[in-house]
Amino acid sequence: MSTFKSFVAATTLVMTIPLAACSEDAPAKAVQALPTEQVEKIVHDYLLKNPQVVIEAINEYQRIRQEAANAKKKDAMATMSSSLKNNPNDPVIGNPDGDLTVVEFFDYRCGYCKKVFPDVQTLLKTDGNIRYVLKEFPILGEESVYASRAAQAVWLHQTDKYLAFHAAMMLNKGGLGAQKVMDLAAGVGIDTTALKTQMDDPKIKQAFDASAEQAQALGISGTPAFIFGNDIAPGAVPLATMIDMVVAARKKIK
Repeated sequence: MSTFKSFVAATTLVMTIPLAACSEDAPAKAVQALPTEQVEKIVHDYLLKNPQVVIEAINEYQRIRQEAANAKKKDAMATMSSSLKNNPNDPVIGNPDGDLTVVEFFDYRCGYCKKVFPDVQTLLKTDGNIRYVLKEFPILGEESVYASRAAQAVWLHQTDKYLAFHAAMMLNKGGLGAQKVMDLAAGVGIDTTALKTQMDDPKIKQAFDASAEQAQALGISGTPAFIFGNDIAPGAVPLATMIDMVVAARKKIK
């Protein structure tokens, strides 16, 4: 059935429902008796004269879909809130005992992630009560995966070097090939010989898989993506917006 015929069928059904409710209603019987071709012409002519009806229908359809998507995200957030924010394999910076948890999905090769990195650091310095969870979400190719594997390995095995290494890679301009990653690691005092072995830790894949599953459930397909409390903020969120979302999230947990 064509799109137009589908639309006509649905429109006809909607038109006849209220009329069919009155069994003795003559107009209802008349409408029901009309051949499909005639109904199609009536609807066709009506839409040509009233094109705004189509726009209104599309807008309403999009609104309903968006509401359904938001409800799905809300349910997913409620279900996975603990695992999202408390995976022991995920790096945690800021104040580990902070009263508000902020989550960031990021990729070391993401230009927008690099752009907001200074704002994130400012936020954590000016607000000492934020627990900040970093979700390795390498979606931009093999170099992203390699860089994230290295960072995750440092977090798991050379934890005291993680923050400096994370900053070095976020501030790096250009590619992140294997040699570049190791040079950056060595530059912040990481044992690179040990690191190459540590990058095979199965916990790394577990962390990546968990982050990918959570991102899919929450409708996150790009980086950066932030979660302030239970509110998702996709894209390169400016510092002022971050601060506003922190304030709003704290109000919700009080």
